[in-house]
Amino acid sequence: MNRYPVWKYAIILIALVVGGLYALPNVFGEAPAVQVSVAKASLTLDASALTRVEEVLKAAGIAADAVVQDGASIKARFADTDAQLKAKDAIQKALNPDAANPSYVVALNLLSRSPAWLTALNASPMYLGLDLRGGVHFMLQVDMPAALAKKAESLAGDIRSGFREKNVRHGGISRNGQTIEIRFRDAQTVEAAKRVIQDQFPDLVTVESADGADFKMVASIKPVAARNVQDQALKQNITTLHNRINELGVAEPVIQQQGLDRIVVQLPGVQDTAKAKDILGRTATLEIRMVDEGAEARSAETGNGPVPFGSERFLERNGQAVIVKKQVILTGENLTDAQPGFDNQTQEAAVHLTLDAKGARIFRDVTRESIGKRMAILLFEKGKGEVVTAPVIRSEIGGGRVQISGRMTTMEAADTALLLRAGSLAAPMEIIEERTIGPTLGAENIAKGFNSVTWGFVAVSIFMCAYYMLFGMISSISLAFNLLLLVAVLSMLQATLTLPGMAAMALVLGMAIDANVLINERVREELRNGASPQAAIHAGYDRAWATIIDSNVTTLIAGLALLAFGSGPVRGFAVVHCLGILTSMFSGVFFSRGVVNLWYGRQKKLKSVSIGTVWRPDSANQVTTN
Repeated sequence: MNRYPVWKYAIILIALVVGGLYALPNVFGEAPAVQVSVAKASLTLDASALTRVEEVLKAAGIAADAVVQDGASIKARFADTDAQLKAKDAIQKALNPDAANPSYVVALNLLSRSPAWLTALNASPMYLGLDLRGGVHFMLQVDMPAALAKKAESLAGDIRSGFREKNVRHGGISRNGQTIEIRFRDAQTVEAAKRVIQDQFPDLVTVESADGADFKMVASIKPVAARNVQDQALKQNITTLHNRINELGVAEPVIQQQGLDRIVVQLPGVQDTAKAKDILGRTATLEIRMVDEGAEARSAETGNGPVPFGSERFLERNGQAVIVKKQVILTGENLTDAQPGFDNQTQEAAVHLTLDAKGARIFRDVTRESIGKRMAILLFEKGKGEVVTAPVIRSEIGGGRVQISGRMTTMEAADTALLLRAGSLAAPMEIIEERTIGPTLGAENIAKGFNSVTWGFVAVSIFMCAYYMLFGMISSISLAFNLLLLVAVLSMLQATLTLPGMAAMALVLGMAIDANVLINERVREELRNGASPQAAIHAGYDRAWATIIDSNVTTLIAGLALLAFGSGPVRGFAVVHCLGILTSMFSGVFFSRGVVNLWYGRQKKLKSVSIGTVWRPDSANQVTTN
């Protein structure tokens, strides 16, 4: 009656082993570390950079527990913060001899102390939120007027192309702030231009006026369209920040909108505010322009002549000068995807781009007129522009599918595709608030949260053991198993644990034991009704299951509502809450019954069970079953 088949015990054993393995990394804690990443998107970290960091530490006499390359960064782990700070200074001086123009970001961080065999199993500790791990918090203000000015600049170029297609002659198109000024020689041309703008640019409103002998048209963005531009700029900046920061390996950054024009950025584990600003400074603006290949430009490239009017001088990653025209053809906002690959004809490295409808049209027109010419991809960081690559246009490119190639290695093609996918900032941003939460305060919060969970578990276990005796002890074991499973699941999902999450964990303990209370009281009720011990155990678990399901499902619905509609700390609470309900149903019923069956199920002539005091309804006396 109360026997589990072997496969059920196998499931329990597997859950116990897997849960123990994936919860174990949380025991080792975190060690101070130094993280090295590139400050310029044109640079890469390879094995030589890793060797150089190791040599710098060795020369400085600093012993590192481990130096590894993790994605796009190199991380060195140390025994204490003193070694961490010394290592940071040594690496900073070696890798960035020019402090005014650093090539690498050297930042303080925290890394797990888990042994290598656990890491090989992909067993990692839970991510800790800013309130537990420490880190930096920024509030950024998005420059919305600059976003509108950038949109106006883009529309000015589109109007120029539209007039060319419709053969509308004009005396010049220029942007003045957030408006576009167009000059014409006669009234008929003004009317023709007005029809083109009304048909092709519904987001613009125009005002015409006489300007001496000529006519002037001022086009401005409609208020509704301006609001959409601002919303899109905010969303694009958030997406770009996500892409850039994730490339740097910062664990679980929080990047979210606050208000109409502000973005909150939280970087857990990063303790150096100045270097965190450098990480944010990696957000770059991408532009695609044509290379000026005239005689004057070629002379300017070698430094023997001035830069031609309408062009600018930039450097490639190898230090060679390139003269690029000022007119911007495309920006990162016109790209929907970028993947590295190879040219089907020459088999050289290439980047395959996918453009949106507007970008495809512009690119088709430009490439039709520029076959055999070079097109430059520029990256602007902190006000400085650099040519990432200047490929040759092989043929007219239509349909939104673009291939750029020429003088690129496979690694450069992959890096270029990554930069293009990451996009560009739609508008500049300014840090208006910053604060650092130190690891000491985070450690104090962890200790308080850990104590609350521990003492909650101890108090519940003492009560259960005193009131239900052996069944209470089994309930306490299942509660510990539930806590183990919850931590393991959070670790496997790489969820971020915050203070509200720890509060939810403490609450789950009280809710999880409720299932065992229902089962134990049901067993007592069967014993009071005169059932045999084996029958009482069987009926107690079977009949309590429906009640346990009902109570947990209703609580889970409330937790899912918090998860769906909550944000920030509320969402962190809801994640732990919902997972805790699911693990408690498994441990409270399946696991605890397995232990009870293992203890009592093998006894054929069982006369009593240790479940505390059972009150008989037909007698004034009480009976204690042992």
